[in-house]
Amino acid sequence: MGENNVAIGLSSQAKRAQHDKKNCEIEHFQVWSKSQDGSISEMEELPVPQNIKISNITCDSFKICWDMEPRSKERITHYFIDLNKKENKNSNKFKHKDVPTKLVAKAVPLPMTVRGHWFLSPRTEYTVAVQTWSEIIEFCTADYSTVHLNQLLEKAEVIAGRMLRFSVFYRNQNKEYFDHAREVQGNRMLPSVKDNSGSHGSPISGKLEGIFFSCNTEFNTGKPPQDSPYGRHRFEIRADALFNPDTNLYFGDFYCMYTAYHYVILVLAPKGSRGDEFCKQRLPALDISNNRFLTCKQNEEGDGGLVFHHAQDVILEVIYTDGHQLMSLSTVNAKKDPSCKTCNISVGR
Repeated sequence: MGENNVAIGLSSQAKRAQHDKKNCEIEHFQVWSKSQDGSISEMEELPVPQNIKISNITCDSFKICWDMEPRSKERITHYFIDLNKKENKNSNKFKHKDVPTKLVAKAVPLPMTVRGHWFLSPRTEYTVAVQTWSEIIEFCTADYSTVHLNQLLEKAEVIAGRMLRFSVFYRNQNKEYFDHAREVQGNRMLPSVKDNSGSHGSPISGKLEGIFFSCNTEFNTGKPPQDSPYGRHRFEIRADALFNPDTNLYFGDFYCMYTAYHYVILVLAPKGSRGDEFCKQRLPALDISNNRFLTCKQNEEGDGGLVFHHAQDVILEVIYTDGHQLMSLSTVNAKKDPSCKTCNISVGR
């Protein structure tokens, strides 16, 4: 007989089996040998990939490898890789489920990088299986990298608008919040971790700690607005107490919430603090005297004082951190509008 050609296919007569404790019927993958005269010889089931490993996970790619029996490697020309979003237990049972995506990959040397075959989203849990019969491995994609954040930064700079002068940072809350801070917390506003509002891939959500402050002013008065969605009671602090040459400034996020208003999150971190070290590894740094959002400059009159300006056309949320942070009440876990063309970048969507 001549030299055999090897391929992978599905046997129409393969037995049905239950998979993953569900009534999901899947046909066996099998190998057949086809000789030069066109006849088909003995058929046998393909071996199952073992020890699947996921590595080098980013917000839109990952590397995958697995072990195979040495004798089977020569017979296999392609692998079937099945990727699915991990099912949310709280999801609407009547909502249309994501259609499973299968990739037919050539039997290339492992590990192989998966990028572009699926529209992977940041901070999203997935399951992946090889040849359907392999074990299912769970993994979660990573946060935005500084490359992605710089893309958001560039988009935010486009709409930031003219710079307006200001002199105080302020924080609005309800009366109960400040009463609790005085009576129970030793007259202190205690920190908490940032919520999951904003961009889904933001590296500061659920991780960075500090205190949220505002600095936007009314165009006609130059003072903070009288009303605030955060509460009727306000704490004010001089701008130079939080923002000065001993402070580093970072760009954190740019988003909207199905409205015409766009938010920019900035982080003020005292140099050398724990928050500063966190931001250095994850966020784009801004020049405190020359950026489109929030600036601190020496007074040109030469009196040694500092002059502060903020962007007019975006709502600034400023996190002051020495390793601590409070959540802003009006945007707790608010989801970013993924359809907005102004504040979204092309990552898996």
